[in-house]
Amino acid sequence: MHEGVIAELNHLDGPELLAPLVTDLFRGNVALVSSFGAESAVLLHMAASIDRSLPIITLDTGKLFAETVAYGTQLTALLGLTDVRIVTPQANVLRALDGAGSLHRSDPDRCCHIRKVLPLEKALSGFRAWISGRKRYHGGVRTDVATLEETDGRLKIEPLARFTRQQIEVYLDHHRLPRHRSLKKAISRLAVRPAQSRAAARTIRARAAGADCRKQSAGYTGHPLPCTVRSRPLHDFRLRKAPRTRAPNKPLKTRQAREN
Repeated sequence: MHEGVIAELNHLDGPELLAPLVTDLFRGNVALVSSFGAESAVLLHMAASIDRSLPIITLDTGKLFAETVAYGTQLTALLGLTDVRIVTPQANVLRALDGAGSLHRSDPDRCCHIRKVLPLEKALSGFRAWISGRKRYHGGVRTDVATLEETDGRLKIEPLARFTRQQIEVYLDHHRLPRHRSLKKAISRLAVRPAQSRAAARTIRARAAGADCRKQSAGYTGHPLPCTVRSRPLHDFRLRKAPRTRAPNKPLKTRQAREN
């Protein structure tokens, strides 16, 4: 179905690939899926530079880290994104299948299927193409990810597939884009404690990547479940308030001090 588009544009990357697809070939029929993770600012900045009204789909699995929520709010405002769509699994389905909220421990594939795969499938219905931010240098199954490929009759677009980690860092610095808070913490911690355990390092990377369960795979397949798709205005992007933190170096008041 999309062989001609793939053959014509497959050699392009980044904004050069996005522009003709977003503004011409799939105008009004393409959406960008973002986790608002550590490297999300690059693709979102490219998209906003072309069309700020491009639909941005993000999953609220109910287990997002506060840093990821805050980063999403920050990027939405900074880039002027006008159509951020927050997608959630339906509440009664979660109550029935994951009432304790601990399914990710016993069956992470099924958890991801319920909280991510099915809601995303519902959100993408009606779109002929969608944009993702996978990169080959992430390794694993992404090592050979295609820049353009057709899946289930829909064109999947990977503008950053051939980007290197260095190119991502250069782009972030050149455009002065903010970094994910967990990534800043990770850099600080690793600088102080280079011998940090592998398990702790994986946890930091997961937070910075916007991960919200112990396993990112979505191998489980089952019967479709209903989900809810909500479109919120810019000022209402925040999914939940990030926890308040006291000012640095400000001593905590003891009970005795408060009584005096």
